[in-house]
Amino acid sequence: MTSTRYDDHIVKLQQVYTASLEQVNSGGLAIEAVLIHSGSEDHYFADDRAIPFQAYGHFCHWLPVNQPDQFLYFCPGQRPIYFQIVPDDFWYDQSIEVAQWWGDQFQIVRLSLVSEIGRHLPDTTTAYLGSDPDVAKKIGIESLLVNPQPLISYLDFCRAIKTEYELDQLRTANRLALQGHAAARESFLAGANEYEIHQAFLNACNILEQESPYTNIVALDEKSAILHYQHKRRAAATNSRVLLIDAGCRVNGYGSDVTRTSVNDSAHTVFQSLLAHMEKLELTLVAQIKPGMAYQDLHTSALQGIANLLVAHDLCTGTEGDLLAQEIPQLFMPHGVGHLLGIQVHDVGGHQQDISGASSSPPKHSPALRNTRVMEENMVFTVEPGFYFIPILLEPERAQARGKLINWQLVDELYPCGGIRVEDNIRVIADGAENLTRQFEV
Repeated sequence: MTSTRYDDHIVKLQQVYTASLEQVNSGGLAIEAVLIHSGSEDHYFADDRAIPFQAYGHFCHWLPVNQPDQFLYFCPGQRPIYFQIVPDDFWYDQSIEVAQWWGDQFQIVRLSLVSEIGRHLPDTTTAYLGSDPDVAKKIGIESLLVNPQPLISYLDFCRAIKTEYELDQLRTANRLALQGHAAARESFLAGANEYEIHQAFLNACNILEQESPYTNIVALDEKSAILHYQHKRRAAATNSRVLLIDAGCRVNGYGSDVTRTSVNDSAHTVFQSLLAHMEKLELTLVAQIKPGMAYQDLHTSALQGIANLLVAHDLCTGTEGDLLAQEIPQLFMPHGVGHLLGIQVHDVGGHQQDISGASSSPPKHSPALRNTRVMEENMVFTVEPGFYFIPILLEPERAQARGKLINWQLVDELYPCGGIRVEDNIRVIADGAENLTRQFEV
């Protein structure tokens, strides 16, 4: 099944790239082919230690190879060429395993040096896509054809719509991530610290930390109010009440992005109720999804849901409308309700409105919203409403007019609990949504 769906995926990519060249050439460029570079290895400043490598997304769209200095050449009507650079090296293992299910789709040219590519390139006017213009120059590609923006805009926009092969990878990545989340929750309830919970997730998924699609967020109690909390505290987790873990898995370059919040019986009763209602809110948002819906409307629904919870839990006085008018829900959910997902966790093209690169900025009341697209069938994104008690956002409001609507006594009681986020990965289908995450949850 993987082979057949990957074959279809490559056929679709060839169609997209052919159409992209026709489009940009009609605008005045004259590009016959594209050379995509996975990227170059980089090192920490004044050190000989390499920074963990992540291949360029448009390269990964073709090949499940996360190695530096690999190249994909595409020319319409021709079999794609994979220039596989395997340096002569006895310090590191440079071997690249070529599985038949994907290798059969390419003409593979194995070389030992990047500089050798130039004499193997067909005689075409070729654009370079990648992070290193110096590499393009050495190969002989003129600067005008290095990362031409009309071409990148076209390809970025199209990445939001997934093939069946891509959906298979995302489903598997979600299934594996849920194994990790179950282990993490069990570890938390047994009294583990952040480091131990993090290790429990990695072990259950059978991955190294560097193989994760992003740095795991493993936050206990008040740290769960730090949206991208990066540490893994090793100190004993004494009387911890809340765990927020945002962690995923990567399969053939495609990453899941899943967040779960757990509490134990000692958590504040209001916080426990908020978590139960946030779980319901997230599923309610997913149920609204359908082709043709603007993603901003989903975000607006999330803010309305937060406003409702603020009133229902006596965290604020006034009506839901009052809170929305004064943008109080944003104090408790300062991020967007989600983002495009695929090869990159925050995938490209989230603000684009068409293949030309025209964009739609997020609304002024929610500048952190990463997705302003209109939903289309087979688009994949996250849905992740949050509810946090963040002192840096809330404290300045104590002396302000809108702060008079906030129940500060209850907020002070809930500060130690941190926050809540519930996140699933969603595919848009013809009559609604496929929840790529929940289908694997026991």
